[in-house]
Parts: sequence; structure tokens; C-alpha cells
Amino acid sequence: MSAELRVGNRFRIGQKIGAGSFGEIFRGTNIQTGEPVAIKLEQVKTRHPQLAFEARFYRILNAGGGVVGIPNILFYGVEGEFNVMVMDLLGPSLEDLFSFCGRKLSLKTTLLLAEQMIARIEFVHS
Repeated sequence: MSAELRVGNRFRIGQKIGAGSFGEIFRGTNIQTGEPVAIKLEQVKTRHPQLAFEARFYRILNAGGGVVGIPNILFYGVEGEFNVMVMDLLGPSLEDLFSFCGRKLSLKTTLLLAEQMIARIEFVHS
């Protein structure tokens, strides 16, 4: 029997969906509701920790709640050797979408994505 990895006793860590210099991102599940979540892990000992700043930034952006494209932060804390942030899983990544479309995006899809990105940038700067 394999041990289940959990965060904050409320979230189950699943498949890895991304990584970078900051750490790793996993698909997860809210154990209480079954809702999918995104879980970011960053080593506590990292030289320039960013996750606490990122969590605060999302909370400020989403202070009014329900902002499209801005995830709600469901948990931020330290679990063992990791700083952990759990947030809404907003949908497929751009990489997933790109792969789904045969690694070629139509003009219409590109314009729809650009429109969403511009709307998010406008919101952040308003």
C-alpha cells in the first residue's frame, strides 16, 4: 500500500503538472469536496523564496473574490521541507491546450487567448 501525500490534512497531492526554478506544481484534490486544486511546492531552504510573496499577491488581487482568471488561495504554509501553496485549478495549461490542438493554434484560438491575457493584464494594472 502506497502512502498518500497530503497537505494541510485537507488536500491530496496527485500528478506533477509543471516545474521550474521556483519548484514544482502538482494537480491535487480537496479531500473534503473532491474539487481539483493546484499545489505548488518550494523548498524551504531555497535561496530566494517566492511562494509567500506569490500567495500574498494572489490574495490581494482576489480580495473582492470571484475574479475570473485569478485563483483563490486555499492554503499557504510549511509542510516538512516545503513551502506549500494550494489554489484553485483554473483549467488546462497553455501547454496542454497547445498539445490538444496538435501543437498548432488557429488564428481564432490565438486571438481568444490574447484577449483573455490582455484582460488579466488590464485587471492587474487597474
